[in-house]
Amino acid sequence: MKTLRHLRPALFALICALLFAAPAAHAQTLRNGTPALTTSDGVRLYVRVAGQGQPCVFVHGGPGAGSDVIEKLAGPALEPNFQMIYLDQRGSGRSASAPAGAYELPRLVQDLEELRHQLHVEKWVLMSHSFGGIIATAYARQYPQRVLGLVLTNSILNLPASMESMATHGYALLPTTTRPPLDAAAPLPQRFGMVMALLNQQHLLNQLMYADDSTAARVSRVQRQPTAANHDFAASLYRPGVINGYLEDFTAATPRLTMPVLVLPGQSDDVTGPQHQSFRFPHQRVLPLPGKHFVLLENQQGVSQALATFSRQLAQANK
Repeated sequence: MKTLRHLRPALFALICALLFAAPAAHAQTLRNGTPALTTSDGVRLYVRVAGQGQPCVFVHGGPGAGSDVIEKLAGPALEPNFQMIYLDQRGSGRSASAPAGAYELPRLVQDLEELRHQLHVEKWVLMSHSFGGIIATAYARQYPQRVLGLVLTNSILNLPASMESMATHGYALLPTTTRPPLDAAAPLPQRFGMVMALLNQQHLLNQLMYADDSTAARVSRVQRQPTAANHDFAASLYRPGVINGYLEDFTAATPRLTMPVLVLPGQSDDVTGPQHQSFRFPHQRVLPLPGKHFVLLENQQGVSQALATFSRQLAQANK
């Protein structure tokens, strides 16, 4: 496919842009700390459990960004409302690489299910950010009986639509006197790759990602800390056998997913774009919050309040 032939530079540009029982009984099965987890195909995954309440696994984006930034900077807003399970996906952050480049979407969904089994959790909440929305929704579609609810923060369910939004709004950030013409008829990966490369060269990516410089500075400080940062998943994503599953439009699956869903988009998030307007979960609440692509960091008070309400609703529904 012509589109797939162009995806390698485009996906690397995306990576540059984005890197950085009853409920009470469920919570009692977990212990805060860092449990050991090795997948059925031998991949050692970083997992940390912290907080109180219903178990909630964080499905990070990137692709391949790891959960480190959210764990360290957003934990105070998340952990009073849920017992958070911070997972670094295979080939990401503090986790090991996969054998033979096994990063297909079904394998990442299987990792989540194996994690649930090993933690002895009957049902849990999935909280996703950005690219993680694809993985979380794919899991919910395959294992709906294991999902208490979904929390989709700045979440992508349609990767090509997000790339289109980033190409359009990223181009508008480039100075008019220096930006080259943009051929609207060119293939999306070509346009996207060009815009992301120019934003990176001109140090303008933060303007697309964050609402203010202070958020970018906080993220940068965490990323500079001496923790292992594995980027193998991100580097492998362009391969046709891997990327194919991630190109599906998962908004088409939303009308059939009947668990409670809380959608927290950023009001000015041009990375995700207005995808949330096409979500059709039967039991969803959409609460746009001031901010760009990281409302978990930029609007912690609003996030915490929304999560507290959602957690109470889940507890009431599962009595």
